Amino acid sequence: MKSIWMETAEIPRRNPLTGNKRTEVVVIGGGMAGILTAFYLQRHGVHVVVLEANRIGSGQSGFTTAKITSQHNLIYSKLEKTVGKEAARLYGKANQLAVEEYGKLIKKYSIQCHYEQKDAYLYSVQESEKLLKEAETAKRLGLPASFVRETKLPFRVHGAVRFTGQAQFNPLEFLRDVSAGLTVYERTRVLNVRGNEVVTDRGVIKAEKVVFASHYPFVNVPGFYFAKMYQDKSYVMELEPVDALDGMYLGVDQKAYSFRNYGDKLLMGYGSHRTGKLPDKNPFITMKQTAEHIFPQAKEMGRWTAQDCKTLDGIPYIGTYSSLRPDWYVATGFGKWGMSSSMAAAKILSMQITGKRTPYDAVFSPQRHHLKASAMEFMSHGLESVKGLTAGAMPGAVNCPHLGCRLVWNRYDKRWECPCHGSGFEINGKICAGPAQRSIPFID
Repeated sequence: MKSIWMETAEIPRRNPLTGNKRTEVVVIGGGMAGILTAFYLQRHGVHVVVLEANRIGSGQSGFTTAKITSQHNLIYSKLEKTVGKEAARLYGKANQLAVEEYGKLIKKYSIQCHYEQKDAYLYSVQESEKLLKEAETAKRLGLPASFVRETKLPFRVHGAVRFTGQAQFNPLEFLRDVSAGLTVYERTRVLNVRGNEVVTDRGVIKAEKVVFASHYPFVNVPGFYFAKMYQDKSYVMELEPVDALDGMYLGVDQKAYSFRNYGDKLLMGYGSHRTGKLPDKNPFITMKQTAEHIFPQAKEMGRWTAQDCKTLDGIPYIGTYSSLRPDWYVATGFGKWGMSSSMAAAKILSMQITGKRTPYDAVFSPQRHHLKASAMEFMSHGLESVKGLTAGAMPGAVNCPHLGCRLVWNRYDKRWECPCHGSGFEINGKICAGPAQRSIPFID
């Protein structure tokens, strides 16, 4: 399934790597986080190479709904309670600065990417108390938040949290321009990283520093990211024609929807479940029924799925990969907020790699320990991984080459999925999503 961005933006192809090379920094992953990190490093005078297994933006950056916002669901009330007011404030500030940085870049370089400033709304059709609390908390932390009773949605709400000065765009059009001056090798899959050597299927690159911006870190030790992250699936439907909304919307109720316009089209998002743990009913059927009720004049023009890495405490991992590998860096665990998180990661990592500190280092540090914030998630998702690993030990199981979990057939997406860590494989066994780094034998 192609997203609307893949249908409307074309990024010039880059050649694969040919033979062995040396550089200062290798960035693994040509999505939003990887390209922006390379972009800022190059502006700092660093010689950097980007390696991409497929095409620029062909991973999760190509399947996002592309909302540029510091409004990350009901996160600020949660963060203030679990990690403290100052950490919550810095999290919000880093993401709000990221929102503003997109606008500055797009204006400075005259990037044509359908960029529009839009307010962001969290809405509920059932209650207003938790929204009021979130608005008050976010405003207290310095964010442009307020509580409102009315919206322009075609149905009534109990209330909404409004963030002003947010934005939306076409992410692949943006990546096309930002990546234009970078050294990117496409169709070059990284197989392993050994110290300062990045081993690919087309040669070896020696680098002083390595950045893992490949959605899910695939080197298990050190770092152990497989023990502190999981992947979550959601669904997007493209509808046309639909009158433009005045903002970007996300519902906070169970089984709620998200909405944003793209011209006379509407992107409707729905669903959230652990990858490999399928809902009983096809989410697209539910979405189509809802769309026919809310937007009876609109027709479905496309559909796709998105997959997001989620950390146990809800904060991305941005910084040193492991204390045992001080020259490796990572940007992962963006949840469903990859646009602002990618920019925040790029700004933070480019500073760290060039020997500077930022006020946000400790908040996003992969070595942090927020036991209060992550204990319940660790128990819940750790149990799911144990189930998958146990099933993988049974005779006749189709196993993921990452750590051996038993794969599950996704009858909606028509692909094999790993319920432990989210790797995906096409029906013929070809890998289409990590952290696994190789395909599986053909399955009949």
